[in-house]
Amino acid sequence: MPIVVITGLPASGKSTRARQLRDHFVERGRKVHLISENEAVPKALFGKNSHAGDSQKEKVVRSDLKSEASRHLNKEDLVILDAGNYIKGYRYELYCMTKASRTTQCTLFCCISQEQAWTFNVQRTAVDELPGVSESAVKEDKPVENSNVPYTRDTFDALCMRYEEPQSNNRWDSPLVVALPEDTLDVEAIYKSLYETQPLPPNQSTQNPPLGATNYLFELDNIMQSIIKEILGAVKIKAFGQLRIPGSSSPVKVATSMNALQLNRLRQKFITSTCRASQTAPTPLEQVPQLFVQFINANTIGC
Repeated sequence: MPIVVITGLPASGKSTRARQLRDHFVERGRKVHLISENEAVPKALFGKNSHAGDSQKEKVVRSDLKSEASRHLNKEDLVILDAGNYIKGYRYELYCMTKASRTTQCTLFCCISQEQAWTFNVQRTAVDELPGVSESAVKEDKPVENSNVPYTRDTFDALCMRYEEPQSNNRWDSPLVVALPEDTLDVEAIYKSLYETQPLPPNQSTQNPPLGATNYLFELDNIMQSIIKEILGAVKIKAFGQLRIPGSSSPVKVATSMNALQLNRLRQKFITSTCRASQTAPTPLEQVPQLFVQFINANTIGC
């Protein structure tokens, strides 16, 4: 899922640039998912200004936008995220999502002065009210959107004050394309950054744990419990010496000092050491009997 994260001050032309990008990539035969804050806010039944002035409402909308972007994960289609993206921490979350998906990302910064952005803002004429569903919207199956609703002066100033501009030296903002209002959008630079570069390499913090992690530990523990049961059975009948364990080519050395408490402590230590050594590639279960027997033999001397 190549993704373009659009960021900028309020009324900086983000939605205009988003539509330009969508049209360009559709013409080039790409499937495009345009995800817009202008639609997400009314969909959540929030007014534009009340949403911007309430941190809890903002969290709801940011979560909705991120979830929708995540739903369109694939290697070919393009996602355009048209939102304020004012906080660099949120842009970092999107960057981590991109890394986890092993795809590419580009940040488009709509650069504009605060004075010019305010001029564009006051040219908007729609009324800011909680969205309703009109008969025409139902008939035409159109989503409700608030792009023509102006911000109040207080809301506008507050959003500008806490806006954190993207920086090209931040890995989560790179590659960064800057567009002034009078510029022709450099769509070729964006295309190359998305489709002619290597995907972001995943790391441990952005990789999902294996889906079977819980089952793996359960099966791992069952194997060790079974081995311990056989050893304790041999101790009970005083069959000391070497004991063959299914799945292990090495025999376990059964000693007179072995007991359930000691063996279960070794089991816990083995689980801990195994998990540390194989965080990204769990030890195959068929190798566990051999490894656990060797672990017992190495740790029972002097116990």
